[in-house]
Amino acid sequence: MADNEIAILMAAGLGTRMRPLTDKIAKPLVSVHGKSLIETIIEALQQRGVTIIYVVVGYRKEQFAYLTEKYDHLVLIENKEYLKKNNISSLYAVGDILGSKDCFICEADLYVTDPAIFLRKFKKSCYFGKMIPGYSDDWVFEMREGKITRVGKGGTDTYNMAGISYWKKEDAVLIRNAIQEVYKTAGHEQLFWDEIVDQELDNLDVTVEEIPADSVVEIDTFDELCKIDETYRNAE
Repeated sequence: MADNEIAILMAAGLGTRMRPLTDKIAKPLVSVHGKSLIETIIEALQQRGVTIIYVVVGYRKEQFAYLTEKYDHLVLIENKEYLKKNNISSLYAVGDILGSKDCFICEADLYVTDPAIFLRKFKKSCYFGKMIPGYSDDWVFEMREGKITRVGKGGTDTYNMAGISYWKKEDAVLIRNAIQEVYKTAGHEQLFWDEIVDQELDNLDVTVEEIPADSVVEIDTFDELCKIDETYRNAE
């Protein structure tokens, strides 16, 4: 199933909302119940059979070196622009890889509690999403007839972004090319890569793969971390 699949994990950011913990450690390497966040993703991907994994690093990049020894076929790629540009720069950094095969693109600071969500069959490109009742100011997807028509912030009774997406090779090529074109224009520095997807939706057929709310946990702050792993609270 995974012979023609790769994964790109975006791990370059500063993780400022989890300070002071992230003053000393890159957020994807924060441990929850004895395992780093990024390793919950890596091991879920491996259960699917995805072994070729690219980790885009920036902040405290040297801390990720052990992953290349622990996991075969895991490659670190440096994003040298992570301090100056938004996460569009992380996908630009893997421009020669994105589009080579069907591809998972994941934020690297997620806590995966149910690896089975990676074992599904995907007939077309998709974002993993959680249905949230009421208004959400987070990243959401607007849908029409099973197709995403908008990727952006703010929405009511709709799917929220979970930080994981899956792209068929031809769609990954389109996104790569669009990012490279946008990179030539002023103002690209502040863009999220998902904004490029939003701009290209007329040329893409992307759906939402609904997942249980607790299957992937986004831990943004130190207080949220303490609620999930109380050993941090006891260490304060």
